Amino acid sequence: MDDVVKSLSKHVKPSKRDAVERPTREEAEEAVRTLIRWAGDDPHREGLLETPKRVTKAFKEFYAGYKDNPREILNKIFAEVEGYDDIVLVRDIPFYSHCEHHMVPFYGNVHIGYYPSKGVVGLSKLARLVEVYGRRLQTQETMTAQIALALQDSLDPRGVAVMIEAEHMCMSMRGVQKAGAITLTTQFLGVFKDDPAEQVRFLTLVRQGKA
Repeated sequence: MDDVVKSLSKHVKPSKRDAVERPTREEAEEAVRTLIRWAGDDPHREGLLETPKRVTKAFKEFYAGYKDNPREILNKIFAEVEGYDDIVLVRDIPFYSHCEHHMVPFYGNVHIGYYPSKGVVGLSKLARLVEVYGRRLQTQETMTAQIALALQDSLDPRGVAVMIEAEHMCMSMRGVQKAGAITLTTQFLGVFKDDPAEQVRFLTLVRQGKA
């Protein structure tokens, strides 16, 4: 397993997430008022009075992934698959996330493939796994590796392949302002890492049917 993937395992342990001391809702709302003042506006004017409450409510939804354990999503494996041992691939799973550097959105699609060994998980569980990691602060590179690592640890498959294609608002609406630029990241484990032909097969299946 890649050293980079091993190094990311510490980010997904529940104990690490639980160690973070959360402020109260009132403290969070006051922090929003401070940012509004820092931006140059008055948090007490009519149009902004309810904004702190709305922002904290939105944050609860944006970052709901911190309360979920990815391993629990993948804990039910279906072994009775009539000996099926070929690739399982779910492509074009849409997601929205927030970059840990600027806390602005990045969004796109995730493609996941794996070769089962002990069985398969429900297809919706792969989408749910993307949802959990997407609703956290991280980089696209981290998210890619975390999804692959969770599948590898939970399913013990013969191989895992994950690709993410995303547009980052930190590039589109600030800084270099290059709207439409797409960032692509991949993580290959097991047979996908060892055999370039398997990487080609995965990428070909992902691209099939696309213009």
